[in-house]
Amino acid sequence: MRLLRLAAAVEAVSLAVLLVNLVTVHHEAVTSLGGPVHGTAYLAVIAATWLMPSAAAPGARWRALVPGVGGLLAVRRIRLTTRASDG
Repeated sequence: MRLLRLAAAVEAVSLAVLLVNLVTVHHEAVTSLGGPVHGTAYLAVIAATWLMPSAAAPGARWRALVPGVGGLLAVRRIRLTTRASDG
């Protein structure tokens, strides 16, 4: 779960950095570094979600496929499902 939370945060922050860079100064270096970081975090979110047994919650794995915020949505869904099953 820790890996998923970290990858989800990196995915969301890197997307925000890329979008801010796009609408402001559009530095080539930020794009060259931020793109691969975002893509790697996106793939890590998908892999971590699909490999987690607790992600079998209805819709958690499919939420991870949403670019940018999918990891955050999947983490939220997994937390809600585990809380509901615990008590």
